[in-house]
Amino acid sequence: MHYEGDIIRPPSEQDSILLQVATGCPHNRCTFCGAYRDKVFRVKDDAVIQEDIAWAARHLVSMRRLFLCDGDCLALPQDRLVGILQSIRGQLPWVARVGSYGSAASIARKSDTQLAELRSLGLSFIYMGLESGDDAVLRRVGKNTDSARMIEQGRRLNGAGMRLNVTVIAGLGGVEGSLAHARETARVLNALSPDMIGVLSLMLIPGTPLHDEYERGDFLLPDTIGLLHELREMLRGLDMRRGLLLANHASNSLPMTVRLPRDKADALALLDAALEGRVPLKPEHMRTL
Repeated sequence: MHYEGDIIRPPSEQDSILLQVATGCPHNRCTFCGAYRDKVFRVKDDAVIQEDIAWAARHLVSMRRLFLCDGDCLALPQDRLVGILQSIRGQLPWVARVGSYGSAASIARKSDTQLAELRSLGLSFIYMGLESGDDAVLRRVGKNTDSARMIEQGRRLNGAGMRLNVTVIAGLGGVEGSLAHARETARVLNALSPDMIGVLSLMLIPGTPLHDEYERGDFLLPDTIGLLHELREMLRGLDMRRGLLLANHASNSLPMTVRLPRDKADALALLDAALEGRVPLKPEHMRTL
């Protein structure tokens, strides 16, 4: 496979074929993110993509899922994305699910007909970085969107028959905005009703604007206990009829898998026990991105 740079994929795609069809992220201005700072967004040459698909057809016949890399491949022109999906279906017929990152901006650039076309060709799982439901936080970290737009575009994905995985970042509101960030994020998650919620804890990356704010004292990061309080407040506010909350990312101090609404009470009890010191937390040096 012709990989360029570090390959970023969601934790739930650990057993997937990783097909890099683009490099970088078309937005690449979120102040907390350092994943694509060294890459310019471009779609890779079709010959290279087709060669990688052919290689997967020979060597990865036991893998039933495929993930399109890099960031926000939904931003690819429709004809390029359609061609890639057609090649995957033709050469990798055993692949049951194709996933991709997708921002509200890239979803908005697709018509309902185009989204339905992509779904019919196998693109069925989109990971959208909500990060926060608090519009003030979204403005501060440079997301270039607001909660209303993300709700609208997430619902359009559902309307096209795609499953939605939403990522949120505990700590992104800082100490002062922690609880508002949690409550507003719960509000937006309730409106989106995603199939999966991935919870990460903010880890400041040197070289990013948010890390610079932290170094200047302009941003205060909640400590471990503060992050747990924030997660509890968000979970308390969730009122979803279905969904899976995964807080098992390596950045989190208390890994949890919560099937909503069934496990909500037990998860809140676990968080209370952790806050009272009755449940061991992951050592700080073991938390990582």
